[in-house]
Amino acid sequence: MPTAENIRTMLSVGRQQIHLGRTGEVIALIHAQPRKARQLIECLWDDDLGVASRAADALEEITRDMPSLLNPWKDELLGLLSEATQNKLRWSLALIVPRCRLGHAECERVADILVTYLEDPSSIVKTCALQGLADLTVQDRALLPWVLDLVCMHSRSGTPAMRARGGKLQQQLQKQKETGTIAPLAFRSLRKG
Repeated sequence: MPTAENIRTMLSVGRQQIHLGRTGEVIALIHAQPRKARQLIECLWDDDLGVASRAADALEEITRDMPSLLNPWKDELLGLLSEATQNKLRWSLALIVPRCRLGHAECERVADILVTYLEDPSSIVKTCALQGLADLTVQDRALLPWVLDLVCMHSRSGTPAMRARGGKLQQQLQKQKETGTIAPLAFRSLRKG
């Protein structure tokens, strides 16, 4: 079985920061042994940006089905969300952090940070921030009118990716507003391969 260093070693394999390397193996390992999530989460702060990027990618995929893995590290992830500067880490965190179990004040804090992500030069970061804002409304319905307005605005004036994602989110959020039902729109992985 891999040790803490082995997960980091697995994530250190890759030609470039965005190369997936052995991320798929790490994902399978954490699915089989969720207690090893700590080792993966610790890699988000790694000095090697490729390791941090691959850790974020793996964590984003894992927590689609296992969001409760994040709860013990909620405070640390909130801090990292506000401090992250690397694009890949930012777009993954924009999708990951709204999956944590958050209270009203924490949802507002995350929303405030994600709004700053809408000014990022990266279209992917902006698009993931829109998705993260929409996902927050699942936990805090008070954010729904404000997020719906933001999504509508960026659906008209954002990048092509923001307009495409925003149109789908707008429909989802409008339905949520009208019916009171929540039907989260899954964000397809940006992973290739």
